[in-house]
Amino acid sequence: MFNQCPPLKSSEIGLNINSKGVVSCTPNVASYVGGDITAGVLACGMDNFSTISLLIDLGTNGEIVLGNKDWLLCCACSAGPAFEGVGIKCGLHAVKGAIQRIEISGDKDKVKYSTIDDTRPKGICGSGLLDIPAELLKKGIINRAGKFIPGASPLVRKNGGENEYEFVVVPSKESETNEDIVITESDISNLIRSKGAVFLGIQVLLNQVGLKFENINRIYISGGFGTYVDIEKAIIIGLLPDLPHDKFLFIGNSSITGAKMCLLSKEARKKVKEIAQKMTYIELSTDPVFMNEYTSTLFLPHTNLELFPSLKKMFQAQA
Repeated sequence: MFNQCPPLKSSEIGLNINSKGVVSCTPNVASYVGGDITAGVLACGMDNFSTISLLIDLGTNGEIVLGNKDWLLCCACSAGPAFEGVGIKCGLHAVKGAIQRIEISGDKDKVKYSTIDDTRPKGICGSGLLDIPAELLKKGIINRAGKFIPGASPLVRKNGGENEYEFVVVPSKESETNEDIVITESDISNLIRSKGAVFLGIQVLLNQVGLKFENINRIYISGGFGTYVDIEKAIIIGLLPDLPHDKFLFIGNSSITGAKMCLLSKEARKKVKEIAQKMTYIELSTDPVFMNEYTSTLFLPHTNLELFPSLKKMFQAQA
């Protein structure tokens, strides 16, 4: 496998900078754990501490790294493009007008939303896609399988054309597109599959070294989408483990930060190579735990509520 590209002159690859400029890449670890992740580990510094840390890069492939200064385990889950608004009926990338936060109030018939740049809404981006099912679940509008409960809210309706239930987040008169912005049962199903893959990926890495969620001292969340995740709601839907919120730290685009560090420091370039050599890759598609337990994650937050002790009262009250 090709994991390390040798330094190249800019003139060799047609890069429009000084012809004698040198281009180098941070090393890969595996097919879906590339230089962006080794750069991310460098940026957050999780390999410098004796305590256990977790790095989650949220995107189409949810890359996860677990470890400390002595060892690093990594994997990549095919989270799908839902976190980036792709494959969602009213999905949108994180651009101007994308809905990123919502709250449901009143008699479950009022939606308060915020958009990127506070402009008229055009669609729903990844962070909004997490917010909406969490709110729907809290208000008893969907069940733990992600299915709408008919009559639970005046904003739930049957879409005749697609013959499925959907929830009206923004009516057409308020939207930039002059069409209703909705979330459908299919959208929620896509999200559940994606969040399940990420959560189980974390579990698999922990199982490999005989650790539990409570052994994690710090969780770094990176990626453009990861910067705007609401921790409470990500826990409610079962994307993130049920841990104290002060253990989570948003670090923005860690791959760019790591790349800048390498650009400015020979020591950082040496360090990132050491990080790549230290990382052990776990292939989830052949891991028996992942294959056997995946269906357990296809509920909100999970079939096993013992994994989410802070949410048990909420679901008991709804029962």
